[in-house]
Amino acid sequence: MNEILKAACVEKQAVNEGELALINRQALRVLSAEEVFTFRLAACDNQVDRDFEQFTDAALEGLAPLFVGKTVLMDHQWSAGKQTARVYGADVETAGTVKRLVLRCYMPRMDQTAGIIAAIESGILRECSVGCTVERVICSICGADQAKTCCRHIPGREYDGQLCTMALDGAKDAYEVSLVAVPAQPAAGIIKSKRYGGQDQPQDPPAQTGEKEAMEMAQALQEQEEKRYGGI
Repeated sequence: MNEILKAACVEKQAVNEGELALINRQALRVLSAEEVFTFRLAACDNQVDRDFEQFTDAALEGLAPLFVGKTVLMDHQWSAGKQTARVYGADVETAGTVKRLVLRCYMPRMDQTAGIIAAIESGILRECSVGCTVERVICSICGADQAKTCCRHIPGREYDGQLCTMALDGAKDAYEVSLVAVPAQPAAGIIKSKRYGGQDQPQDPPAQTGEKEAMEMAQALQEQEEKRYGGI
């Protein structure tokens, strides 16, 4: 399945003995509190987002341990020189009915990171993107798994008064955290709804007026996405 990117925001994180112990599990030598700068990333939650997707509670719980130990990059550039920080802790925090995956990260305080730290502390650099893959993407209208098929329902549209959303379920992998000037966010609409990697023929819920043209466009865009990503 193709990578799912979600915008996240940077928050403050204090360093105490417990946090430092977790940091030193990632380091090759014991680091002191004075040597590290820490911050939190509010990664994703169980609410329907602007892409009309929402992570299930189980997916959030499954993603938390997968992100621990992952590097934090600059601008999605996958190179050793762009490694800026590392995720040392991840938890699902609950506030009422909202559950949110929070990643705790650290970077060393040194000349090379001084500018980044200053930009975070001053509020200039406060956006990021996190990337992951899930096992299932379930349509709220017909229950079709978009990882296997391409149903006729478009996220964000209403069908008989019910809003179509996609539930992201089954944590599969977590591999990308990037500090960015503009958060990576896939476009909403038909392209977004058909980007999950399903290879089977579309399922066939009851057709609705105007859906034939939308389906044809969705299939064409899915083929385009598959070529772009090299197929699954």
